[in-house]
Amino acid sequence: QVQLVESGGGLVQAGGSLRLSCAASGRTFSSNSMAWFRQAPGKEREFVATITWNGATLYLNSVKGRFTISRDNAKNTVYLQMNSLKPEDTAVYYCAIGAYSSSQRSYEHWGQGTQVTVSS
Repeated sequence: QVQLVESGGGLVQAGGSLRLSCAASGRTFSSNSMAWFRQAPGKEREFVATITWNGATLYLNSVKGRFTISRDNAKNTVYLQMNSLKPEDTAVYYCAIGAYSSSQRSYEHWGQGTQVTVSS
């Protein structure tokens, strides 16, 4: 059974940094893309970033230059380094595994989410 477990969320002041991690288990995902999505209160879940098995990346425009996605294929783990955080980054962050895309429909496996709260 495939399982994704996120960690690293928390409360941080605006301008601060957090690093999210997502460990996948159940099988090897080295050929799949791994992604981060987020859902703010009262809003729909949105794409944040994705990375292919060999390191190609795609980002939401509003996080470009602030967030960096990376992965360790040997550990089946994807990371999201978030710098210069803003209150509008507050959301539950989800990791997902699937095909390289910004669409949620392309991802078949999802984690339970980790809360990120940025105070002003």
